[in-house]
Amino acid sequence: MGTEDGERVGLRERKKQETRIALSWAAIRLAVERGLENVRVEDIAAEVGVSPRTFNNYFSSKGEAIAARHLDRARWIAAELRAQPASKPLWEAITDAALARFALGQEGDGKHTPDQQWVAGLRLMLAEPALQGEFFKAGAIAEAELAAAVAERTGTDVTHDLYPRLVAGAVGAAIAVVMEQWMRADPPVPIMALLSDALRQLAAGLPVP
Repeated sequence: MGTEDGERVGLRERKKQETRIALSWAAIRLAVERGLENVRVEDIAAEVGVSPRTFNNYFSSKGEAIAARHLDRARWIAAELRAQPASKPLWEAITDAALARFALGQEGDGKHTPDQQWVAGLRLMLAEPALQGEFFKAGAIAEAELAAAVAERTGTDVTHDLYPRLVAGAVGAAIAVVMEQWMRADPPVPIMALLSDALRQLAAGLPVP
């Protein structure tokens, strides 16, 4: 493939990713504004200026579209872990990967989407029974990807060894606890501080306080 063809493919993939992100944010925004039951796939598609058929090319339901932002954040941590130097100790690499992705998320989706939209979507997923299944399904997919990254880094087998899946499950649980505490904190607490503390405690083996 020539350089020009590669650029065209790269541009096409970037446009697809932008459309996917836009549909997910639209689903969150409309569900928060109107209530989940009052939002149709047609409404989400119209908000982004695409057809319902295009929506269905990306997501099988409005719940999946809402959960996509959570899934993408979690997947990015696995990708970031793979990018960490091989010489860096595992838990240091995991912590740096998680903090890097959450720090990026503070600026929204790259188009200045305020993080409050993600917070609102997260509240919606945790409170709405119809969305909780999508939230947990997204978490399971993300944990599997993180486990694969941990296995690569530690020379373990994701199918036969407990270790990579235990690590991924612990990290997923830590992130979930941090997000719930962050949303309920009064006065507000910086999410980066909570996440750093949670992963530090995991790395230390969760010693009794």
